[in-house]
Amino acid sequence: MGPIDILNFLKRLNCFPNATIAYRILLTIPVTVASAERSFSKLKLLKSYLRSTMTQERLSELALIAIENDILENVS
Repeated sequence: MGPIDILNFLKRLNCFPNATIAYRILLTIPVTVASAERSFSKLKLLKSYLRSTMTQERLSELALIAIENDILENVS
């Protein structure tokens, strides 16, 4: 019995509406923090001896470009 089956079972019972809502919310939480780990990994790649001359804004923009590039490659 998978998580969706349990959710459907709770919906059919119709006697635990708060439990059903809580379970739906629980199912939306990602199991891992892979996206955060990817972000930190990209920051490590961007961080170099030149980073000391970069502003925080530029570093943030470069990190965003690097992270979203991976997302684009996964979608394509």
